[in-house]
Amino acid sequence: MPDLQDPNLLILLHDVARLMRTLADRRARAHGMTRAQWMILVRLRRCGGMTQRELAEILEVEPITVGRLVDRLTARGLVERRADPADRRVWRLHLTPEAAPVLAEIDEMRIAFDAEVTSGLSPERRRQVIEALLLMKNNLLAAGEAGEAA
Repeated sequence: MPDLQDPNLLILLHDVARLMRTLADRRARAHGMTRAQWMILVRLRRCGGMTQRELAEILEVEPITVGRLVDRLTARGLVERRADPADRRVWRLHLTPEAAPVLAEIDEMRIAFDAEVTSGLSPERRRQVIEALLLMKNNLLAAGEAGEAA
């Protein structure tokens, strides 16, 4: 049991993220997919037309890994590759209409998962947690940019 008098924030964040990934993996497998495939679909909904390389950078995996995941999504008819009009060597990734019901299912699961994870948090406490995490994210992004500039 963690010491609640002196919790280590970074370890706690790591543990919560790991537990969330593990549970999300299980739930995705129960629906015949992987969490990584779900993430690709969600990312393409936000920004269709990305390349596999761009998607790999966002997901922090190798392009070959994204290629295999996209192959599976393409085989299921959820994603299609289209030639880039400006560069015939580049393929752009787009969702197909068949992805819509899968994304609706992912959204339902995400809402239920969010409610489960944040159960017991008041709306005010939830807002504070979100603000704190956004501040931490911005601090990390700024530190990364500062490190690149040095």
